[in-house]
Amino acid sequence: MPLISAYTLPLVLGLVPSAIWLTYFLRKDCHPEPKLMLIKTFLMGIIVSPIAVAFQLAFTRFAPDLPFHLEVHGAAFFLWAALIEELVKLYAVTLVALRNPAFDEPVDAMIYMVTAGLGFAAMENILVMFRIVPDGNLAATFSILTLRFTGATLLHALSSALVGYFLALSWFFAHHRVKLVAFGVALATVFHFTFNTFLSVSDNELASLGLTTTLLIACAFLVSVLFDRIKARRLRGSEPQLT
Repeated sequence: MPLISAYTLPLVLGLVPSAIWLTYFLRKDCHPEPKLMLIKTFLMGIIVSPIAVAFQLAFTRFAPDLPFHLEVHGAAFFLWAALIEELVKLYAVTLVALRNPAFDEPVDAMIYMVTAGLGFAAMENILVMFRIVPDGNLAATFSILTLRFTGATLLHALSSALVGYFLALSWFFAHHRVKLVAFGVALATVFHFTFNTFLSVSDNELASLGLTTTLLIACAFLVSVLFDRIKARRLRGSEPQLT
């Protein structure tokens, strides 16, 4: 494979799933956000992703030495990994969008969280593509990319949307902001953890696929309802309280 293709193709393929889902979720916003802000948030989701890797590596290094005797590749690791990834995506939005004037209505919290989540997922996909594309197996590449599109990429978008909903609620209940966002992160972490657990514990690939698909469909329905609820709440005329 030519040198340019060896680097360009995995990069492009890794971005495709996130780009498709981002196009879909942006339609949920009646007042489109500035493209530059969306690009910055997406890129920040990519940039901060190594932080999650660092904390996950730290867990594998220090977990065996803890008095609780946590298993490096057990449920505790999946829970830790899910929590760190949700916090890192929230951190990306905090850095770029949260105090920006473009963040001017509650639904923006969900939009920017989804954007950061898809940036984070894009980095994961790019790394996967760099591992498999050089092998030259187009069928395997397409199969894995499809699974990433319908699985992990959508997972990150939905879990980030859950956090975004509770961040949006803090627009109306500023004095409960910390509790609301903490609950959102906890809910997203449980969803994320459950997805990863379904992938890992089942010896039956078909059963695993059925469980994860059911979970994603249920959460996608919930997120769609939450988008509608937060937009309806804004239309009722509550004043912003994010200052």
